[in-house]
Amino acid sequence: MRPVAAAGLDALAVLVFVSIGRHAHDHGTTLGGMANTAWPFLVGAAVGWLVARAWRSPAAVIPTGLLILFLCVALGMVLRLVSGQGSAPAFVGVALGFLGLEMLGWRLVVRIPVRLARRRQGA
Repeated sequence: MRPVAAAGLDALAVLVFVSIGRHAHDHGTTLGGMANTAWPFLVGAAVGWLVARAWRSPAAVIPTGLLILFLCVALGMVLRLVSGQGSAPAFVGVALGFLGLEMLGWRLVVRIPVRLARRRQGA
């Protein structure tokens, strides 16, 4: 998978998470509101990409996906606190769980054709 597509999927994961959360809490899904809620997590994911050097193997679950996920949530929460948005312990758990399903999930799904091709070659 190309790094640009993989980065796009990670950004999409954050935007889906933010959109569902804002809708569930009746905060609306205006562009400004979405941007205000998403930016800390997008910055965290970007830092995760740099630390993991994700462009080398963007679809790898371990360590790439885990590093991106951890830094997305950890830095996202720190940046939320610094910017006055708050970060309840339950929110940290929800963010980690939901973003984990999304960010690690797409990586697992895109690996299925590769595994099937390897099985066919070995058979």
